[in-house]
Amino acid sequence: MAAGLPLAGCAELLPPEPVGVVVPVAEDPAEDLELEWQRYASEADAARIDRLGEAWAEGLATVRAADFITAVEEEGALLEPDAGLARPDPTPGSYRCRLVKLGAADAGDPAFIAYPAFFCYVEIEEDRFTIVKQTGSQRPAGRLFESDNRYIFLGSLALGNERDPLAYGEDESRDMAGVWERVGPFRWRLAIPYPRSGGVLDVFELVPTADQP
Repeated sequence: MAAGLPLAGCAELLPPEPVGVVVPVAEDPAEDLELEWQRYASEADAARIDRLGEAWAEGLATVRAADFITAVEEEGALLEPDAGLARPDPTPGSYRCRLVKLGAADAGDPAFIAYPAFFCYVEIEEDRFTIVKQTGSQRPAGRLFESDNRYIFLGSLALGNERDPLAYGEDESRDMAGVWERVGPFRWRLAIPYPRSGGVLDVFELVPTADQP
């Protein structure tokens, strides 16, 4: 199934010209690499990334206050804010992905939801990692930008029967921004602070798999 994925559409995930916050020109290549994602991110999404620590603190406090303490502990490093490890590069291929949502998206929703696993695919396209959720009615897709011992994710959300995701920045209500980290052997996470879908923090767990639907 991987060969037929809409990953070809990932080439259109970013606008042809960078849009978003204005950043200074770096004086050395390492600094330039660190700033690259900011050339594409909107001001709102750059602010979300800057508030990731705040989102972790608020999200965990919310679920613990709602008595989901055991559920948080069972997730281990996945829900530990400082669990990010060196060498965050993902392995291209298929993944089992699982979403853990901290904070209620709507009134009446629980403060903690762990959804069943689905499938994602990671590919290298034009020297950059791309990731797309393959199944479900809401399918994030985007690119990873290097940033120290983590990556910055910028992408968008495909809905329903849409074949390809919109380009990042094409529809602000669909835009997604987060941080990709490795949290264990063959275990990664993508944390989306203050997602537009509601709640405080969305945490995707990704584990490589050979099985596909």
